[in-house]
Amino acid sequence: MLEAVSLTKDFGAHRALDTLDLRVDPGEIVCLLGANGAGKTTTINLFLGFLEPTSGEARVDGVDVRRDPVGSKRKLLYVPEQIALFGELSGCENLAYFVALSGLEDRSPAFLRRCLSQAGLPEQAMDRRASGYSKGMRQKVGLALAIAKEARALLLDEPTSGLDPQASAEFHDLIVRQRDSGAAVLMVTHDLFRAREVGTRIGLMRQGKLRRMLAAADITATELENLYLEEMGRVDG
Repeated sequence: MLEAVSLTKDFGAHRALDTLDLRVDPGEIVCLLGANGAGKTTTINLFLGFLEPTSGEARVDGVDVRRDPVGSKRKLLYVPEQIALFGELSGCENLAYFVALSGLEDRSPAFLRRCLSQAGLPEQAMDRRASGYSKGMRQKVGLALAIAKEARALLLDEPTSGLDPQASAEFHDLIVRQRDSGAAVLMVTHDLFRAREVGTRIGLMRQGKLRRMLAAADITATELENLYLEEMGRVDG
């Protein structure tokens, strides 16, 4: 569903992403770990078409994002670290606006409320102004759009940064549900514990390269931490 083929991005003389080969299939969560500047967010932005690759391809459902930037976005949902909602609008009204932008025909209040409920937003919050929402509640509105769109791929960039442990656990449970419904999920995170808990595979990135790809079921949390620290501490010769 999501595929990077020798994907490379240069910013002047700096190579931010170096010949990345990566595939995320339906029903899979791939977590990318690495220090700031490792190339993780660059990867997400190339899949979204926010950046033009220097070489290689980012493909969504077999379609090169560069060749069909609009069509590829219809199959994606992007959840950034901070979801921007219109503060003067309610959760339902925000979702109605995003659903309309996505071109979905069903915009009925019942449909919108059902999507918000499935995303975990409390019923009493749906009609409240989003200006009073916590970060976790805003993230749930974003996931409600994924449910409404029946998004086949989710791109998540530090979605639980700043959330308390309970809100983080709730959000990851929702992501697992999307995986189980057949979505392909690519998540950038610094949370090794959650990556080990919810990920199908875990990629370790450093200096623009994917250094390791691990099966989450084959390692313990302690082993992952040790491998991460070992990889991040390497000095290229």
